[in-house]
Amino acid sequence: MSSPSLLYSAAQVRALDAHAIATGTPGYTLMKRAGEAALRVLRSRWPTAMRILIAAGSGNNGGDGYVLARFAQAAGLSATVLALTPADRLQGDARNAHDDFKASGGQVQSFGSDALAKADVIVDALLGTGLGSAVRAPFIDAIQAINASGRPVFALDLPSGLNADSGAAMGIAVRADCTISFVALKTGLFLGEGPDYTGRLLFDDLEVSPPDEPRFRAVLERMSDADIATALPPRKRVANKGDFGRVLIVGGGAGMPGAVRLAGEACLRVGAGLVTVATARENLPAIAAGRPELILHPVNGADDLQQPLDAATVVAIGPGMGRTAWARGLLDRVLASGKPLVIDADALNLLAERWLAAPRGSVLTPHPGEAARLLRQSTAAVQADRVSALRQLCDRHPGAIVVLKGAGTLIGVVDAADNAQDGGAGDPIYALCERGNPAMATAGMGDVLTGAIAGILGQCHDPWLAARAGVMAHALAGDDIARDRQRGVLALELAEAINRFVNLRR
Repeated sequence: MSSPSLLYSAAQVRALDAHAIATGTPGYTLMKRAGEAALRVLRSRWPTAMRILIAAGSGNNGGDGYVLARFAQAAGLSATVLALTPADRLQGDARNAHDDFKASGGQVQSFGSDALAKADVIVDALLGTGLGSAVRAPFIDAIQAINASGRPVFALDLPSGLNADSGAAMGIAVRADCTISFVALKTGLFLGEGPDYTGRLLFDDLEVSPPDEPRFRAVLERMSDADIATALPPRKRVANKGDFGRVLIVGGGAGMPGAVRLAGEACLRVGAGLVTVATARENLPAIAAGRPELILHPVNGADDLQQPLDAATVVAIGPGMGRTAWARGLLDRVLASGKPLVIDADALNLLAERWLAAPRGSVLTPHPGEAARLLRQSTAAVQADRVSALRQLCDRHPGAIVVLKGAGTLIGVVDAADNAQDGGAGDPIYALCERGNPAMATAGMGDVLTGAIAGILGQCHDPWLAARAGVMAHALAGDDIARDRQRGVLALELAEAINRFVNLRR
């Protein structure tokens, strides 16, 4: 049971089902394959389980449950279906699955919460991917009972109540210990609350492969440590520091040395050759005392920025910068420079205030609040549909790479010029970082990411690769630090730890 890297929408998966059926694979055959795959997982994960209760709804998800019940019974297990939908309301393959289970001597009862306590494993086959609105009765009561049962829960295709696209719980959702997804992985298993409800995720394609057609172009691609190796290949023996980028980090308003110090530290740790921090004069002693390898440049105004700006090959702007007239002057000078840019923090807020588009080739790194300001909508709206928010940000800043930070960081780009020529298929598939953890929800983590992306960009000269590698190394370092704790992780610890993950070799 492989775990593919590409993720699809619920509509695409339904279209894949329909395509497989139209090209010669009967729907009931797919259902039986799903039942066989589910039984393999059930026997492997709970090898001593004998009494299986399958909570079944209507539609194909319920049909999968009836097939699993029949196969489990044939394998010597006690399998009972607790039905929320009467048999006379089942249609098509789901009705066939019900009838075959009954014909084999299977037991079907109306759903009752009292029966759940007797189960070794409860199988969730209630709603599947077709849910488009809030869960309604009687499914609300059934999901509440399953979650309160204290028994292991195995979800078929998708935990019932979870939005297959956004990963939002639609009022309520089954909390599964294990989920097996069929045909193609759905984005909702990885976004939003999806991972919290899914438990361990397994996959079976049911011998269905997406055809090479635009309508089956994946929504997201899961990232891996291969992204780091791609952006940062082994160095040549004769290399020198000038080969690995001259990065300028601009920020740190008066009395705000910490953010630029963190960004500078991370930039050095990922391998940038030379790193200069341009900041308010009063910040210099604190930064120099903590990291003498950083070159420091005092900036009273935009004119003071010109010399280090001319020398730089990459510029990161925003950490600790503030939104003063001083900050606006620095941003205007940097935007006019034509240099490869990483734009973060208050630089993003200033873009939002003036409704400016970032230069093509820039990397923007908004957290949800900054994304909301860039889109002039609420943070809740951004979080409710992060893929849609990413798409809007990319449309608003064509040719720029957008890193939408948060649980399940997303990376995207839209190149309007290329899309006009090739019918919309020219941009990379949006990327998803599954790694990272709640211990990273602390001050300064975004500054570390900004420095990491800028430092990698100075080495690989490709903003798409740099964004992916920086996000992945940052997340891996965070996971490594948080192995034994969920609180109290410091951004400086991560800035130091990230060095290990830019030196991975496959």
